[in-house]
Amino acid sequence: MKSSASMTIGELAGRFGLAAHVLRHWEAMGLLTPAERVNGRRRYTADHVSRVAMIVGGKRGGLSLEQLRELFAARGPGDRHTLLERHREQLQERIREIERSRAMIDHALECEAHDFTRCPNFQTLVRRLADGESLEHLPVSPGSSPDPAPQDPHVGGGPHGTVIR
Repeated sequence: MKSSASMTIGELAGRFGLAAHVLRHWEAMGLLTPAERVNGRRRYTADHVSRVAMIVGGKRGGLSLEQLRELFAARGPGDRHTLLERHREQLQERIREIERSRAMIDHALECEAHDFTRCPNFQTLVRRLADGESLEHLPVSPGSSPDPAPQDPHVGGGPHGTVIR
């Protein structure tokens, strides 16, 4: 986009797959500076494109519109740093939760048990995750078992760990 070129609200919104009313809302919230009007119509510049890209990227990263407004309004690097540190900690916790969910899904996908929810390894994994244990110390694959297999006539060993028959 040339520095002198401008676009309509529909063009800018379309560039990011947004509805025009979203940009109007962001303007009303103070996230986006009001566009210059030409013949009564908003005209957006390259600066607006950059700001919308920042907002969209921030939202994809989990920032709320209010957090983005705080970030853009921060008075200096220290304030921005504090806001971003806090958000990074929140992201790290979300990542840990996603990794725990993935560990359960991975086990369920690989488990040869007829009902993976009855698999002793899966039950141990879920119980330990619920207790807040780190994934580093957990059996995340069906082939690893911290506990010996129960002595049950319906339970047998398999190439991928304990199998309930």
